[in-house]
Amino acid sequence: MVGANLKAEAMALMDRRTELEAQMNAIIQRLCQPGGPGISGSLVDSEGFPRSDIDIPTVRAERQRLAELRNDYKDITEKINENIQLLHSARLAPRSSLHKDLDNDEGSNNQGSSTATAVPSAASHNVLPRDTLTAMDVDATVSLPFAVVDEIAEASPAAEDGLQLGDRIVKFGNVEAGDNLLPRLASEAQTNHGHAIPVIVMRQGALINLTMTPRTWQGRGLLGCHFQML
Repeated sequence: MVGANLKAEAMALMDRRTELEAQMNAIIQRLCQPGGPGISGSLVDSEGFPRSDIDIPTVRAERQRLAELRNDYKDITEKINENIQLLHSARLAPRSSLHKDLDNDEGSNNQGSSTATAVPSAASHNVLPRDTLTAMDVDATVSLPFAVVDEIAEASPAAEDGLQLGDRIVKFGNVEAGDNLLPRLASEAQTNHGHAIPVIVMRQGALINLTMTPRTWQGRGLLGCHFQML
């Protein structure tokens, strides 16, 4: 009974987390639309006056709401992790059975979390096929995203390799949530210059496997994108 309760609570929390992700994605898309201020862009012009091309009170409210949603998201993810760890430590369900049950339940409620392989579009013909995973499939725990993609340059390596605006980075090569993320990310990209590295992102409630290759291109950097730390 305890195991069933923990499992039910974890699944309810996952549903709630998916709702938060949808809300965060919507805010990020509004803030990052062409000409928008982005998640952390300046609200004043080059002369120090408030920008006249944006609704500053609305932008501030959106950013405040995004910060609140991120905090809720972090709290829910930590609670999900606690429940899963309790389930496994108590050996209340075999790992494979737990994954199967949760995947089936999620599949019936959220088609966006299926395990079917996504087919690359014509616009991203050079993107390697990638799998959509449920949140239970990464080492039997739910990983916590540590950054969100708030800028992607056109025709950049990031864009060509399938990264999308609003993607939340769960793992970038060997880099996961922790301290000193920016220098670790830069070092990971530089170390793997010209070499494909695995990247896991959270996108619309699902974990997506990408393969990205840091490389020289016409623009700045090796990826042509910007990560905002969460």
